[in-house]
This record gives sequence, structure tokens and C-alpha cells, in this order.
Amino acid sequence: MRSYLSLREQSGDQPELNEQSDIIGSKPTDGSLALPLLTVDLDTYRSNRDRFLALISAFGANVAPHAKTPMCPEIAIDLIDAGASGATAADLFQAEILLRSGVQNVLIANQIGGLAAAGRLRMLVDAFPQAEITCCADSAQAATNLVQSFKGRLGNSLKVFVEVGAGRTGARTKEAASKIIDILSTSSEIVLVGVSTYEGSVIGATPEKLDANMATLFDLVVETFALIRQAHPERALIVSAGGSVHFDRVIAALVPLCDADGNATLLLRSGAIFFSDHGVYKRGFQSIDERGLLISDGVKFKASETFQPAMRIWAEVISVPEPGLAIVGMGMRDVSFDQDMPVALRVYRNGMPVEPNLAPSANVTKLNDQHAFLSFEYAAGLAIGDVIEFGISHPCTCFDRWRIFYGLDASGRIERLYRTFFH
Repeated sequence: MRSYLSLREQSGDQPELNEQSDIIGSKPTDGSLALPLLTVDLDTYRSNRDRFLALISAFGANVAPHAKTPMCPEIAIDLIDAGASGATAADLFQAEILLRSGVQNVLIANQIGGLAAAGRLRMLVDAFPQAEITCCADSAQAATNLVQSFKGRLGNSLKVFVEVGAGRTGARTKEAASKIIDILSTSSEIVLVGVSTYEGSVIGATPEKLDANMATLFDLVVETFALIRQAHPERALIVSAGGSVHFDRVIAALVPLCDADGNATLLLRSGAIFFSDHGVYKRGFQSIDERGLLISDGVKFKASETFQPAMRIWAEVISVPEPGLAIVGMGMRDVSFDQDMPVALRVYRNGMPVEPNLAPSANVTKLNDQHAFLSFEYAAGLAIGDVIEFGISHPCTCFDRWRIFYGLDASGRIERLYRTFFH
């Protein structure tokens, strides 16, 4: 089959990690490195990882973290080694990257597409016969395409979820889900493994309306699961959901379903939670705390205390053209801005911190391609050459701007380099 990975490697547009080995041991704060750059605090990432894995394990659930967040096979493998059951991909390109990197359990948590795309999936499955590959179908047409493409195939069966949803992909009714179940159940080359959904696309004009819409989606999951169980009474089934800033809703709604069945497991696909942020996830964790749905040993789980931001963008002040305005060498090509502007955290001068809490007195007001406009009231002022440490909002759309990011040790020095594989 066409190998996306080999084509990319042959193109020569990816820097080799060994070309930057002299960076190991450096600090982003001291001005010795070419800025901007993206870092992940490894202790924070590992703490988020271990705490989330422990949390879902306590509720009898599993997780196949969504690899699209950093799109870094090393991170996917690290999460699996730490206890994740596999990795999630958004498309065939990502799935192939993971499979070629040694990941053996890949869930493609998206629709495959038309008949030609189903054929490409068949080629991918044939290329990795020892791997366990799972995908989703949210329509009778999608199910028919998969059945037709895998007809006559020998070896491991393709595993398929019936996907139900709201606001994005997913069958919208019990009747539509029933048709998908009937079609997939006719194939000897396909195993219907359960029902999946993505709750993150559910919206509501008020908190009460959001609660009601979430409940409606989870009711559809329960109804679809009942249809699958009726069709396959002895089969071990899986119920899967996104589990990002609504993982508490997912656990509260779907763990009881799996427990009552006795032969089903909840599988979350959380990805960005392992990195967190200073924006959309920070607010999401605060909402989880307010809902108070998760209680362990009589104590409400505190997401905002448990998960901390691990990602930083480091950039240099390159101009102070007027009082109260600094132009920083970081722009839309370097940092996420779809949810919030980056947050100025600290300023360093000659490698030393001169302001440990810049956020109250500085604000990013605008981004160009390569420039950030930092409005500040910081009394000591900002100078050309100052290094600013920024927090971000939305890990997914920050990672995808970088071919390499850097892991920091407890002292703030670069411990290792990580390569990403985006389109």
C-alpha cells in the first residue's frame, strides 16, 4: 500500500533529532537557544498521565489516548507502557504512523469515508496482520462499504464500533443505529465490538440545556448498546467515548451501563488531558470540580488540582517600540489561538527570573504570523532580549505547529527531544 510515512521520510523535510543533540542540557530561559520553541515539563506530564490512568482504572475503565494531540509515537508508546490499552488515531495517515512505530492496538475514532477509503483501510489492515485495528461506522452506507471492502479477507477480523453522536459525526437515532448493526452483523470478516460516541461536540445555550443534551446523547448510547447486546448476547462489548473535559460525565453515565451488563468495558479516548493547558482545559477542569460527579471514598475528585499544564512556549522580546508594548518573536505559526491567546507567565533576563508572575500585568492582544503583541503594565519594564515563558490554550492546535518539541527535566533543562508526525 501507499506508505505515508516512507514518503515523508524520503522528502527530507523533517529535521533529524541527532542534528540537535547539542541542545540536551540547555535551558530555554538563558537565551542560548534559538527561540521560539515548545517544551513539555516531563514531571508534570508524567504526573497527569499516572493520575488519570489511576482514576479511570479505579472506575473499571480503560483508555486509548488520542495520539492526534502531540502526534508523537514516543508519547503514544509511553502511555501504553504506563497502562493505556492502545492508541487512538483520527485517520489512516495517523494510524499508519502509529502502526509503523510499533503500536499494536489502534482505534480509528472517525469515519473512514467512501468505498475507496474503505479499500485503503483494507490495505492498511493487510499490511499489519498482527495488529488490532478498530474503526467506526455511523451510517448504513459506511457499514456497507466496510462489509464490501473486507469481504473474503482471511486473518484477524476488522473490529467496528457503531458510532452515535450529536453535533458532529454519529448516527442520530436508534433506528439509524439499528440498520448499521444489522449490516455489520452479516459479515464474517467484521466483528461488531460495541458503541462509540463523542460527547465533546454537544452544546447547550445554558448549563441546564447542556446537561439535557448530554443526557439525550448518553440515552442513545444506552439504547444502541441494548440493540448490540440483543444481537450478540455472549460477546464482550466496549462502550467508547471521548473523555476530555467531560470525562466525569462519561464515567458517571456509562460506567453503570457497563457494570449492569457484566460483560462490557468503558473505553475513553482522552488525549490532551495529559498535557492540560492554561485556557480551555483549565476552565474545563474547573467545571468538572463544580459538577462534582466523581466521588471516591466520600471525597469529590478535584480535576483542577490533579491535572496541571505541562506545555510552554518560550519566546524573546525583539522590540519595545512604545511604552507598554513589547513585540515578542512568536506568532500564529508557533502557538495555538483558536480557543484563547497565549498567557504570559514569567520573564527571564540573562537567564534569571525577574518576574515570577507576569500574567496580572501583561496580556497578548494580537498575533501576526511571527509576532505577538504583548501589552504590559509591568513596572520594571520589558527589554529587548528578555525571554518570556508563555502558557497555551488547546494542546492539539499548538503541537501541530512543531516538528520537534523538547522535554524538560525538573531543573528546567532539556532532557530529550520528541519528533512529531503531522501531515
